[in-house]
Amino acid sequence: MAIKTYKDLMKKIESFEIDKNIDLSSGEDLSIGIMNLISIEEHLFFTSQKTKDIKYLDLLNEVRLMRTELMRSIVKEPEGEVWCISKHLLSSSMRLMEVGTKELKKGNKKEAQDLFEKSYKLYSLFWGLNLSVDKKVSKLKMPEDKSAFSKLGDLVQKAIDCCRE
Repeated sequence: MAIKTYKDLMKKIESFEIDKNIDLSSGEDLSIGIMNLISIEEHLFFTSQKTKDIKYLDLLNEVRLMRTELMRSIVKEPEGEVWCISKHLLSSSMRLMEVGTKELKKGNKKEAQDLFEKSYKLYSLFWGLNLSVDKKVSKLKMPEDKSAFSKLGDLVQKAIDCCRE
């Protein structure tokens, strides 16, 4: 099947049989774990500065090494600055999700939803970059009413289903 349009790519993804050896839901779980490790790094940094206790920097280094090792499972053969972009996309996605949750708790559903959508767009971009979906998207003729984030989100949602066992 020749892939020339966005619709062609969507059809191809829908018909795609996932390799039985690839567990994409584990990749999603791992990416959430990596998000949390990035958060732990941030908290250890701030704690080290607030307490002036160097032991937190030692812990930060251990967590960073673990996060780096785990990221290699997802961010394979990064070109340019894709490694750092990936880390920052996950970190930003997690932070926006946390702020959205706080807004939701305050009863600000509209603000929370906006933050959740932005968080998910960043998360989709992370997967788009690391599944090389972005390269396929940029070469296709796309509907004018869809943003790059929206297109990536559609494709990533089709490619990865966290509920697949």
